[in-house]
Amino acid sequence: MYTIDFEPLGRRGRCRDSMSLLDCARQCGVGISSVCGGHGTCGSCRVRIASGNVSEPTSREREVFTPRELRSGWRLACQTYPRSHCRVTVPAESMTTTQRVQVEGILAPVTPEPAVQDCQVRLAPPSLSDLTADAGRLLEALNQQCKIHCDLVDIEVLRALPGQLRSWDWECRASVRSGELVAIIPRSGRQLGLAIDLGTTKIAGYLVDLGDGDTLAARGVMNPQISYGEDIISRINASIASPDAGMKLHGLVIDAINQLANDLCNAVHVSTGEIVDAVVVGNTVMHHLFLGLPVSQLARAPYVPAVSRSLDIKARDVGLEIAGGAYVHLLPNIAGFVGADHVAMLLATTDRQRAGSIIAIDIGTNTEVSCISNGEITAVSCASGPAFEGGHITDGMRAASGAIERLRVTGDDIQYQTIDDVPPAGLCGSGILDALAQLYLAGIIDAGGRMKDNHPRIHRRQKQREFRLVSREERGGLPPIVITQSDIRALQLAKAAIRTGIEVLLNTSGITEQQIKQVIIAGAFGSYIDVTSAITIGMLPPLPPGCFRQVGNAAGAGARRALLSLNERAEARQIASRVHYVELASVPDFTPTFMAASYLGRYRIRNGKREEIG
Repeated sequence: MYTIDFEPLGRRGRCRDSMSLLDCARQCGVGISSVCGGHGTCGSCRVRIASGNVSEPTSREREVFTPRELRSGWRLACQTYPRSHCRVTVPAESMTTTQRVQVEGILAPVTPEPAVQDCQVRLAPPSLSDLTADAGRLLEALNQQCKIHCDLVDIEVLRALPGQLRSWDWECRASVRSGELVAIIPRSGRQLGLAIDLGTTKIAGYLVDLGDGDTLAARGVMNPQISYGEDIISRINASIASPDAGMKLHGLVIDAINQLANDLCNAVHVSTGEIVDAVVVGNTVMHHLFLGLPVSQLARAPYVPAVSRSLDIKARDVGLEIAGGAYVHLLPNIAGFVGADHVAMLLATTDRQRAGSIIAIDIGTNTEVSCISNGEITAVSCASGPAFEGGHITDGMRAASGAIERLRVTGDDIQYQTIDDVPPAGLCGSGILDALAQLYLAGIIDAGGRMKDNHPRIHRRQKQREFRLVSREERGGLPPIVITQSDIRALQLAKAAIRTGIEVLLNTSGITEQQIKQVIIAGAFGSYIDVTSAITIGMLPPLPPGCFRQVGNAAGAGARRALLSLNERAEARQIASRVHYVELASVPDFTPTFMAASYLGRYRIRNGKREEIG
C-alpha cells in the first residue's frame, strides 16, 4: 500500500501497487476525466508525477507523450501504477469537477485615477511636405490634442508603431505613464488593467476598465507551484535544493497568470494587448518568486526580504504578456512573511479601521494578522499550514464539488451539506472546522483534543481512533469519510497558530479582548467558515457575533483599488510604513501561549494561561 497525494485538489489516499492511479483517484473521490473508461485510448486522464516512483511508460503513453514530456513526469493515470509513495498533479483539463476559488470581495467605490493616462488621437498622415517621424508625430498629437506631455516611447511600442498607425488609418488610443508612451491600441479598444492576488494556494485575477473602474471579469485558479509543496517553506527549500527550481517556480506562476489574463480577456472579447497596467500582490515569498528574486534568506532568521518597498517593473521583464510597454506595480512588503497581500487587505478595509481596536485576519496556508489600535498597526505571520484547506487531513480536500462544507452532529446522526449538493467525497476547510467543533460539543473529544471511546461511530484503524462521519454503507460501498485522532492534532496546531498570533498582538498593543470592536476575517477559507464553530474550538476569541465581519478576498479588492488609483498606491505605502512587525518566535511567552491556544473551547488567555468561559 502506498500513499498517493493528488494535487492541487488536496486529496490523499492509499493505493495498492496493483491499482492504477485512475482507480486510486476514483477510490479517493478525485474526479479525473476518463472518456474511454480507463482503457488508455482517449488520453483524457493526463497527470504529472511530481514525486515518487511509478511503473514504466506503456506503448500507448509513448504515443501520447513526447520523450521530453515523459521525462517531465507526464503520464496517463489509467496506465500508471505506483511503486512508492507518490505526489500526483492533476491539471485542470483532466478534472471532472471544478474547485471553488474565492474571488469575491468587498470593493468600496474608488474614483479612477490610474497611473496610465488615456488619449484618443487622430494624426495627419505624413507627406512629401511633412516628413515628421511616426513617433514624433504621435508625441506632438498627444501634446496638442490631449495636453499630455510625453517625451519617451517604449522600445516595444516603437517597434510596432509604424505598422499599427498605418493599419488603423492614423487613429489610435495612446496610453501614457509618467511621460512614457507604454501602449497604443485601436481607437475602438478599451484601456484595461489587470489585478492579481497571488496566493500560496490560489491565484485570483480581475480584469478592470481603467476608465470607469468597473470589474469586467474575475476568475480564480490554483497556483501550479503547489506541485513543489503546499506551503511557502517547502517552496523555499525546493529553490535552495536545486539551482533551477527557483526559476521553474517563477515560470509556473507567470504561465498561470498569462493564461488567466488570456481567459479573462476572452470572457469579454478583448485582447490582452489592451491591458496597459497591472498590480500584483502576494506574501513575501510569492512576491519574490514572481519576480525571480532569491528566497533562501527568507528561510533563515532574521527572515529579511530582498526588497520591501513598492516596485514598478516592465511587465515583459517578468514574462507577463500584456501591452508591450506596460508596467506591473507591486505593493510594498512589510517584513518576514507578511507581504503585499496583507497591505492590500488593510488597504481594502481602511474605512473600517478608524473606530476602536480592530483585528484583521487573512486566513490561508500562511495566515497574517494585524491589530489596529490608536492609529498604530502591529502584525504577525502565523504558519497555520494547509490543514484548514484540506491538506494533510485523512479525508480532507479543497473546496470542490462533493466537499462537505457544513456539518452537524445530533446524537448518532450526522447532517451535512456538500458543495453542489452532490454525494460527499471528503471534507473541505469549513467542514473540517465544523466537524472539530461538533465533536467537541458532543463530548466525543475533550478540551485537550483526545478522542473518547463513547460513540458508535468511533472505530479503531491502524491503532488509532477515528470518527466515521459518513459510513461505507452511506457511500454505497466507497470508503468511509472519517476524522482521525491524528487529524484532530493537526487541526489543533493550525488553530493554535492563529489564536497565538491574535494573543501576541493584543499583548504587544496593550489591549484586551473586550476592547476589540471588530474582527475582520478575509481569505477564501475565512469567507466560508462558521464563526461560531471557530469560537467553539478556540481559534477566535469569544466575542459577540456582531463583532465579526467576513469580507471575502480583501487582498484582491485592495489590488484593484491600487490598480485604479495613484492615491490608493500612496495610501498602501503609508500603511506599510506604519506597520510594526512582530516575529512570533522572539516573543517571551510564545510557547505557553501556543500551548494554551491548542486547547478546544471558549476561553481567554492571560500571561500564557487559559481561563475557560462558560
